[in-house]
Amino acid sequence: MEKTFKMLQFLIDDDSDDEKIVNFVSSLAEEEVEGEASSSRVPRTRVYIPRDRESAADRLFNDYFADSPVYPENKFKRRFRMSRQLFLRIVEGISNFNSSDIPEYFMYFRERPDAAGRQSLTILQKCTAAIRQMAYGTTPDMFDEYIKIGEKTAALCLDYFCKCVFHLFAREYLRKPTAEDIARLYNFHAQKHGLPGMLGSIDCMHWEWKNCPVAWQGQYTRGDQKGPSIMLEAVASQDLWIWHGFFGMAGANNDINVLNASPLFNSIKDGTAPPSPFDVNGHHYDRGYYLGDGIYLDWAMLVKAPHSPIDEPQKKIKRFQESARKDIECAFGVLQGRFAMLKTPARSLDFNKIRRHMYACLVLHNMIQENNGFVIGRREERMIERNPPRRLQRDLRDRDARVKEIRDRQVHRKLEADLTEHVWNLSPYFRTANDE
Repeated sequence: MEKTFKMLQFLIDDDSDDEKIVNFVSSLAEEEVEGEASSSRVPRTRVYIPRDRESAADRLFNDYFADSPVYPENKFKRRFRMSRQLFLRIVEGISNFNSSDIPEYFMYFRERPDAAGRQSLTILQKCTAAIRQMAYGTTPDMFDEYIKIGEKTAALCLDYFCKCVFHLFAREYLRKPTAEDIARLYNFHAQKHGLPGMLGSIDCMHWEWKNCPVAWQGQYTRGDQKGPSIMLEAVASQDLWIWHGFFGMAGANNDINVLNASPLFNSIKDGTAPPSPFDVNGHHYDRGYYLGDGIYLDWAMLVKAPHSPIDEPQKKIKRFQESARKDIECAFGVLQGRFAMLKTPARSLDFNKIRRHMYACLVLHNMIQENNGFVIGRREERMIERNPPRRLQRDLRDRDARVKEIRDRQVHRKLEADLTEHVWNLSPYFRTANDE
């Protein structure tokens, strides 16, 4: 380049005629063209795909949302994993969200013209693309042929849809049980499982992470798993309602590590948990308990089945507890069955996106359970008031004492003995829900 510039400067300073200068510049242009032609590099250009999204929006509406849709309700439930009424409730909540400062993920679903004056994708198209990815666990461009939505747009719809669902419904559908909820859980579990004071079953599941960064794979991989994974800790009741969900621990941890990091007992430690007393075998207890498997420690709020029962009462309580503990396993199975995305390895590189997807699935799972009428209480009974009562003031002075109360081994052994005696004294005609 420098040599060419000097030659051109020489011709100008030497008072050469214009014809010589023009010929020199022309020769440079020809050499540049020949060099480009001989180059093996192929320029990358973005291919424009003329998607007819307006016709796709009309077809989607006529197929599922018209007054007389092409596909009936059972087809809608199978493909959207929920009823049409519930799906439209979610869509309406996203479209009608109003606030002084509307987040970006809500604005994304507002219909508006683009820079060319063409109308954007409808909210039905965007929400359908999101829920289909969650339901089928497919790639973002799987439904491009039907919905006419690009791969990047579909991936963004999924992420923003999960944000909107969590923002709108997590406070109601992923909350801790209130005093009324606890009373209903006690009665229901005592009738179904014969176990008074039972709040639910606790366990963990893994979600495989396909695109886990190489530098992180050591802490996210465990020997009994296929590859890197992220753990979910959950508590479910007999109606498969998930009362607690804690997601984000590396897959190399075990259930005890996850429990030590989870916020399951935080409200009790802070003194803000509602009272939950119960009586069993003539003894009074201040807190309910969760059923866990053998890995959990001997805490006052955790009950495990006897590892090696030696007499008939222990064998009977083992059968009852193992039958009741299937609630959480069934909840995990239903959750993965509804949202196949949780059965396929997570493809995202962003850890926070994966967390949002999981929590949105938990919220939608509870909403579907409620809509199908499988929950213990009616929605009117569990509806959170518009002006909720003032939260209890945290009392951190006796925090250490409450932690010791949760982890009291003597209370654990006493509770196990009382439950064993209670179950042994039950009528021989009592059958658990699983036996029925």
